[in-house]
Amino acid sequence: MTPTRHIGFISTRFAGADGVSLETAKWAAVLQRMGHQCFYFSGECDRPREQSYVVPEAFYRHPTIDAINQTVYAGKWGQMHAERRAHPEIETLHQDFFSVYIRPARVTKQIQELKDHFKEHLYQYAQRFRLEALIVENALTIPINLPLGLAITEFIAETGYPAIAHHHDFHWERQRFMNNSVHDYLAAAFPPNLPSIRHVVINSVQAQQLASRIGVAAMIIPNVMDFDSPPPSLDDYTRSARADLGVAPNQYLILQPTRIIQRKGIEHSIELTRRLGLPAVLVISHAAGDEGTDYEKRVRQFAALLDVTVNFESEIVGAARGLISDGRKVYTLEDIYPQADLIAYPSAIEGFGNAFLEAVYYKRPLVVNNYSIYEADIKPKGFQVIEFDGFISEKTLEAARYILTHPDAARQQCEHNYALACRYYSYATLERRLGLLLSDCFGEAV
Repeated sequence: MTPTRHIGFISTRFAGADGVSLETAKWAAVLQRMGHQCFYFSGECDRPREQSYVVPEAFYRHPTIDAINQTVYAGKWGQMHAERRAHPEIETLHQDFFSVYIRPARVTKQIQELKDHFKEHLYQYAQRFRLEALIVENALTIPINLPLGLAITEFIAETGYPAIAHHHDFHWERQRFMNNSVHDYLAAAFPPNLPSIRHVVINSVQAQQLASRIGVAAMIIPNVMDFDSPPPSLDDYTRSARADLGVAPNQYLILQPTRIIQRKGIEHSIELTRRLGLPAVLVISHAAGDEGTDYEKRVRQFAALLDVTVNFESEIVGAARGLISDGRKVYTLEDIYPQADLIAYPSAIEGFGNAFLEAVYYKRPLVVNNYSIYEADIKPKGFQVIEFDGFISEKTLEAARYILTHPDAARQQCEHNYALACRYYSYATLERRLGLLLSDCFGEAV
């Protein structure tokens, strides 16, 4: 019998509906089903208090961390040079041909001090919960908390802890990290190459990139859902959902279940809704989040230009049912998905695509932009969806109209997709692969 292990998750945040938090919850559910106990280290955490260790500075939007990120990624090279010229001993050494990719000495000192702060807490975390293995969720992948990533790397190097680095978004996949003054830190810890770390990626392109960039092999574990347990039927609470989302009985509900950020391609959904030639309302379920409101303003202007009804409903779509201050009901995504007639997923870039799996899980037809990971890893499995390649074509519109007006065809398509997802993206698949990883960590027979 496999022994029960104490496994410690580490990330910047375990809270809300972001992809990392959602996938961590799925991993934890499977690990607990396997008999293990899970604990959590982060800056924000909504997990049980008795299993959590919270260090506020670990959250990537903590003011201190945010200020560091603004300095090292925002490209304020002139400001940095002005700061350097304030020190005569440095100014006399400076030449025009010196690199502009620099950071202030005070930022280096701050990062090192925070690194030591985090490392001390990691030791306490490991001791408090008698941890036997670590699972690092994206904190050694995307460099949004540099001192935390450095601390985790040094902690693993110093202790030899068996660790699984679960990678979701690498810095080389995001334009915002291209110009930076922390290349040394990125090379050291994002991700690190240490003997006791097993690397996990969510798609085959990442596996190839990781091998070529830092010379390590990675196991591919795609995002999953509990396809062995179908979603519950709608109840009385959801009867008013369509009306509350602003959809009339004679209108189709097109749902885009994403945040309002540029790579989600909301303009495509607006154009699709406009050109369908059918009475339809587009509903966006999430808010802009941490990336500002400029794109949201552009989306609203574009919708007004095309005279499309777009309802932004993040106020009444939340993590749990309830009421907001004006008395309106709050619905979960689980309540909203079954109400939709069509799911729009026009993202240009995705690490995998949680919304794709969710649409399949709730047996909804969907329109998908042919993003690279869909093309490489998902499409070859044989899923039946409405596709487009960067723009809404007449073929896309015809397929969408057909699915909306032929419910039997939509039902057959959705059942086909669900059966495929049971084979490739279920909890059973995740359990098998986690079993292999843990066996490798502890030198046990599978």
